[in-house]
Amino acid sequence: MQNDAVMIKDLPREERPREKLKALGAGALSNAELLAILLRVGSRNESAVQMATRILARSGGLRKLPDLSLEELQENRGIGPDKAVMIKAALELGSRLATMPRDEAGSITSPRQAADLFMEELRYKKKEYFKILLLNTKNHIISREEISVGSLSASIVHPREIFNLPLRKSAASIILFHNHPSGDPSPSQEDLEVTRRLADAGNILGVAVRDHIIIGDGCFFSFREKGLL
Repeated sequence: MQNDAVMIKDLPREERPREKLKALGAGALSNAELLAILLRVGSRNESAVQMATRILARSGGLRKLPDLSLEELQENRGIGPDKAVMIKAALELGSRLATMPRDEAGSITSPRQAADLFMEELRYKKKEYFKILLLNTKNHIISREEISVGSLSASIVHPREIFNLPLRKSAASIILFHNHPSGDPSPSQEDLEVTRRLADAGNILGVAVRDHIIIGDGCFFSFREKGLL
């Protein structure tokens, strides 16, 4: 059988992923080319770019790649333990960078700014995660806390679970966050009821609930923006 694989060494130098990145920057490379750099080499029958393209296609695209376990990555022909570990490490670094505030000491001034802190972390989750952002009197971030994993309900997000940390850390206010795995951030009746309950509890305890932000797939819903808080 004729081998139609085009090896990276056979490409013009300016088209090789590493050289292309050096000359044009990482933003000029396709997802497959970036993944190929991590793979370093392909196999006897396919280049690293072809291997990367196959892996992305098999996994459902770049968005699905972080969901694969080390074992699932190794089910791809040509991916051994070392390459699988390298891919997982690179994806985790990207995820952490995407969710890291540019300035932890900066104040939170808008729902968009707050939503951006959790967007990449939560938009692809298959379960509902409930998190809170603790702020001081100048709206600077004190900490980010995970409260629960599972469907949002009054039993899971009881006020004592929510306000324990803000009171211990002397937070002046908090912002509530949770995601909708469906990708649609529109609030449910349960979301509305839980938000009202927590806002009332915060008023009594002296820790204001500044907003409740629901994260969807690249979009969000702010209770404060909609006049619901």
